[in-house]
Formats: sequence, C-alpha cells, structure tokens
Amino acid sequence: QVQLVESGGGLVQAGGSLTLSCTASEHTFTNRAVAWFRQAPQKEREFVATIGWNSIWISYANSVKGRFTISRDNSKNTVYLQMNSLKPEDTAVYYCSDGILPTTRSHDYVHWGQGTQVTVSS
Repeated sequence: QVQLVESGGGLVQAGGSLTLSCTASEHTFTNRAVAWFRQAPQKEREFVATIGWNSIWISYANSVKGRFTISRDNSKNTVYLQMNSLKPEDTAVYYCSDGILPTTRSHDYVHWGQGTQVTVSS
C-alpha cells in the first residue's frame, strides 16, 4: 500500500519557522499534484496548500497565504512546505497527500501520510 511520509514537524515559538517534507519511498508523485492539509484537535481537516506536478499551479488557504510556501523537487520525489511567521493557531498535525489535480478538496487526493505534529507556542 502506497504511503507518503512527512517529516520536519516539531515545537517552535510563535514567529518562528519550520520546513516540512513529504516523500514516498516506493511511489513516485513526480507527475501528480501534492497537497498539504492539517488537522487541529477537535477540528476538521483543512486544506493548507497544493502544487501541480510542474509547479505551475499553486494554491494556498487564505489563513497561510504570505507565510507558507509550497515547493517541490521532482528529482528527489519530495514536496516541501516552508512555514514562516508561525502562529499558535497553526498548531496541528500536518498531512501530505497526492492526487491527479491540485484541488483544495481532500477527497480528490488518493494517498496520504500519517502526519507530522507542528506545535507553535505563544
């Protein structure tokens, strides 16, 4: 079963930065869209950012626009989420997923990782 692997989460103070990575050891998503979603305790999973296979189509949630940057390196089969100016409300488990098109809807994505915890202290 294909599974993506997220890494790079951790504890950071408000205003700090983290970079998350998403890869898959036995699955290539170089020709697929990849998205980041997050889920805070007792909240629904929400869209964060998505990137098309060739990095032309990129979209962000309004809550992270201007602070987060999604990018990919297809030679490394890896997608990144650079998170700057982090806020306590960014605290959540962050998941990456892949699919055919770079949409904002979680049900459009097929393979998921197990998530990485990001905690932002005030």
